[in-house]
Amino acid sequence: MTIKVEIYGHNMDVTDRIQDYITKKVSKLDRYLTNVEETRVDLSFLKSARSASDRQVAEITVRGKGIILRAEERSDDVFAAFDEAVDKIQRRMERFKGKRQRGRGDGRPASDVAQEIEEEAPVEEEVGPTIVRRKKFALAPMDEYEAMEQMVLLGHENFFLFFNVNTNAINVLYQRRDGNYGLIEPELG
Repeated sequence: MTIKVEIYGHNMDVTDRIQDYITKKVSKLDRYLTNVEETRVDLSFLKSARSASDRQVAEITVRGKGIILRAEERSDDVFAAFDEAVDKIQRRMERFKGKRQRGRGDGRPASDVAQEIEEEAPVEEEVGPTIVRRKKFALAPMDEYEAMEQMVLLGHENFFLFFNVNTNAINVLYQRRDGNYGLIEPELG
């Protein structure tokens, strides 16, 4: 199976050499998971980074049926940052594959039970801060422990939004300063 690869450069030019290198490495990711459909690679140059070793940023997002994994690494060389990000995404793919082999318990993958959320907000003119980015994504039903695992696999360090199958409600999982997790269960008032 061939993986669709999208490569984007921010504040830098993506040369043919870089593009060939990335495509060659990313095409090997299907060895770890077979249901990978597309991979997005974002390369950035941050000239405002404090350390010169943090200026080149490589971010890899892997999408497939029932899977979204992400890794980001920084280095002083774009190739080194990309290699470190690929290594990290490979570890996450292996970990995800191991967790998925144990199953959900009811025999259905999360991708089969997930529903897309359609939400359109009216555009209004506001004074002050504005919303500069909107994201839409499918919420896969899962319990708190699956949410903690998915939060780690995606590399989210602050919070994770999910549909809790135990309460049939949208919850927010967050990591506390002491290393433990907190769960926000909103109620309509």
